[in-house]
Amino acid sequence: MTGIALSARSGLAAVVLVLGAVVGAATADAPALSLRATVIGVAPDAPLSITLFSWPTETERAPLLTALSAPARASAPAAAPAGGRGGRAGRGRQSLPPPGPLARLSAAVKAAPTFGFIWGDGITGFSIKYAWHSSLADGTERIVLVTDRRLGAHAADWAPLPGAAVDSDFTLIEMRIDARGVGEGKASLGTNVGVDASSKTLALEGYATAPTLLKVTR
Repeated sequence: MTGIALSARSGLAAVVLVLGAVVGAATADAPALSLRATVIGVAPDAPLSITLFSWPTETERAPLLTALSAPARASAPAAAPAGGRGGRAGRGRQSLPPPGPLARLSAAVKAAPTFGFIWGDGITGFSIKYAWHSSLADGTERIVLVTDRRLGAHAADWAPLPGAAVDSDFTLIEMRIDARGVGEGKASLGTNVGVDASSKTLALEGYATAPTLLKVTR
């Protein structure tokens, strides 16, 4: 083989390697999840953009699951003032009430790393602190996300629905997306949050009867 042919083949190989590196880098930088959503019942339509950089591992999701499902423990007893009414000095120590499941979950959400963001019209996004997904038997994708703040907390048009998690800082969003990339999303703004033991994930309790909050597309 001539030197010119060898040089040409070497040059082609180099181009292939460079292109492969560029494609690999683009694939690595691609988000794990990218969705568009519209909030139902808000006029004008409130668009949301959902971007997840990577799916958390089971280990990374565990602290939030444990926070909600672990049995409550009494806090350390607090000492009563010496010589206070109704008791002698040195007595009257009372245990503080233990934090509830939602309070524990809120603390765990704040401590969790950020895996992505949900952006609306404002300049401040909502950090995604928990993410999980699975395919259902009919091919529908089930997705659960938890943000660090309550969606619509500072939007006058967002009327919060009555529910146990309405005063919590976080928002859990559970979505169902079909094979066409179209689906719905429901949130903890008006529905209780629980643990789906069979799927090992946080989830909305009574998803089927919960009000739909989002129209979702890929």
